[in-house]
Amino acid sequence: MSFILLFSHTLSCRHFIKMKAIILLTLLLSGCLDDYRTTDSLCNDNPNLCQPLNLNDGQCRIQRTNLIWQRYDTLQTPTDEHKFKELKATKEYQFCLEYAARIEPIELKQRKTKRIQALYHSYDNIKRLTQELESSKNPHIIYYRWSQGDKIAKQQFIALEGDKKLEHPELQLALAGYYVNKNKNKTLKILHHSLSLYQAKDHININILHSLSTLYYQQHNMAAAYVWTAIATEQQPNNTVKKITINNQFNLTHNERQQLDITAMKISAALKSGQYSHTEISDPSQ
Repeated sequence: MSFILLFSHTLSCRHFIKMKAIILLTLLLSGCLDDYRTTDSLCNDNPNLCQPLNLNDGQCRIQRTNLIWQRYDTLQTPTDEHKFKELKATKEYQFCLEYAARIEPIELKQRKTKRIQALYHSYDNIKRLTQELESSKNPHIIYYRWSQGDKIAKQQFIALEGDKKLEHPELQLALAGYYVNKNKNKTLKILHHSLSLYQAKDHININILHSLSTLYYQQHNMAAAYVWTAIATEQQPNNTVKKITINNQFNLTHNERQQLDITAMKISAALKSGQYSHTEISDPSQ
């Protein structure tokens, strides 16, 4: 009996020690994770990330916080992707500061000076990050450089046509933009391909839908233009004119519109399920 009690006591002690070790490890890990639960704690340990910014200023608080955390991510993992995110976050912060710097603080005049200093700091960092990303092979970064007027980046991007690296809806839309004034049929093909790259429940870039509608309208394909306008309207109902107004510009009969509405519904369903493939829209009057 005493042996059983002793054995039970030994198990209890071992169990207690094991549990104590697990609890201690959990506390240590949570302590590590809790170090930077706030922006203040992050800035206290990494002043270089924060000091040049307009801290303790109500203006641009959200953009500033986003930038600080993105800077920390870049510091931890200095990849081109993180640098690109930091560049975009800096530009958002800069845009806000350019407006805020014009605001005359009522109480503390030095706040305006601090905003100006932070603004110049953002210019310097945008220049630095842009230079660091000049040699990046990331197609999103190459396209960004092209969009900023870099002619070398333009050629680099176009040279990627047909490469799997461009198999992304946004990049295909950019490629379509290059061909829109050169080959409209090819542009249409690229736009349709861009839609086929979306997965189920992805947010679809409304510009692709508007571009399809516009190009078909320019080619006097009223049936296709109507369908893609209807799909764009369905995707963004609160920011487009009412369908009754849209109907009047395509010179379609009521029965023709009804048939095309069914086609538009089928295409919309395919887009939502990530199952879209190039769809030719026939003229319902023929």
